[in-house]
Amino acid sequence: MSALTLHPDRLFPADETTRAIARRLYQEVKDLPIVSPHGHTDPSWFADNELFPNPAELLIKPDHYVFRMLYSLGVPLVDLGVPSKAGLAVEQDPKKIWRLFAKHYYAFRGTPSRMWLDYVFKEVFDLDVLLSEQTADAYYERINGYLQTEAFRPRALMERYNIEWLATTESPLDDLRHHKKIRESGWKGGVITAYRPDPVVDPDFEGFANNVARLGEITGEDTSNWNGYLAALKNRREYFKSFGATSTDHGHPTAQTSDLSVAECEKLFAKALAGQCSKQEAEVFRGQMLTEMAGMSIEDGLVMQIHPGSFRNHNPHVFENFGRDKGADIPSQTEYVNALKPLLDKYGNDNRLSIILFTLDETVYSRELAPLAGHYPVLKLGPSWWFHDSPEGMRRFREQVTETGGFYNTVGFNDDTRAFLSIPARHDVARRMDCNFLARLVAEHRLPEDEAQEVAIDLTYRLVKQAYKLD
Repeated sequence: MSALTLHPDRLFPADETTRAIARRLYQEVKDLPIVSPHGHTDPSWFADNELFPNPAELLIKPDHYVFRMLYSLGVPLVDLGVPSKAGLAVEQDPKKIWRLFAKHYYAFRGTPSRMWLDYVFKEVFDLDVLLSEQTADAYYERINGYLQTEAFRPRALMERYNIEWLATTESPLDDLRHHKKIRESGWKGGVITAYRPDPVVDPDFEGFANNVARLGEITGEDTSNWNGYLAALKNRREYFKSFGATSTDHGHPTAQTSDLSVAECEKLFAKALAGQCSKQEAEVFRGQMLTEMAGMSIEDGLVMQIHPGSFRNHNPHVFENFGRDKGADIPSQTEYVNALKPLLDKYGNDNRLSIILFTLDETVYSRELAPLAGHYPVLKLGPSWWFHDSPEGMRRFREQVTETGGFYNTVGFNDDTRAFLSIPARHDVARRMDCNFLARLVAEHRLPEDEAQEVAIDLTYRLVKQAYKLD
């Protein structure tokens, strides 16, 4: 039975001199508040503040990083309790689900998921042996016991881990009832929403026409025509702002933008509602909507996040039986220089607009993204994202974007997670890797240590609050 330990120098440089610098920098940032401006945790957790029912419900079912790996090893999603939209029989016994997870825990060796989970097991649940098939039941009983205590209610955990701001992500069709309940409860926790319009701006999104009709019903606007449709989208943005939203989020397949005439928009919108768009026309429409959303952001001040480059729902069997966000999304090549030009030609020099760009295509860091953000005042670079929010991914990001974009055209770190307890673990990894990178600059006499300390604090706390208008 192996011991579970978290080495205090994990992720720091092996070289003793540089490691000592990283340690000093880390001391400056390790206890700063967590700002999580983009994520997918369930707002009902904070609205209802109920006890988490069991370890499987908290640590396995919401975390597609976890069940994606297990599925790749041949473990059926139904055996992990992942809900089926097709009505398949799903394992209901959380202890069986946990044992199955523990049996395959070896597969996470070397992955960021292993680092995050070990952090949670050690720091949150005081476990001192590694998870395995042999320790599965002891783990389950320890974690389950903790989850029955008041200290492990969602709001208490948010306060324990000093999470100052936490943004969830909702569709314009969401009534934000959970955010309303949070507000009416009087709790002062910083849980806000973010506006994710994909279901009503993507002609390829399932049920697009019905979604647009529903948008009209919610807003009282006539969404069968272009002007009414845009008015409805603006209406919902204002509603989201009333619940604290400071940002929008756009998960398009590519970064393509368009700048069409009103007549062309009206014609294309009619085709989209009729389900008659070709693949290229759907792409042009999504691109037009990015440009429209940029214009709306200039008016209402919402920060715009663009998360392109995921081939979503690559596995049709999983999509048909389990729906979206079930680990079957695959990174794809993404071009930005030409794709963003229509939007940037129109709005790229307007300081009222703020766009945060993300990518799953690391080949564009130094060739496209850093030069774009290093020139256009409206652009900032989001951190290494999703498949790349690993120590190596964070290192590659800093190495490739800093020389052209600098530190101050980036926006700190956001965890983009559905797994609530992984938030402090992910932020700790990001803080350590930034200190690692900065320590090397200091050791190579490229940056004075006092400036590195300031940058470390900026990357951890100040830049993210500034970028997402959370001051």
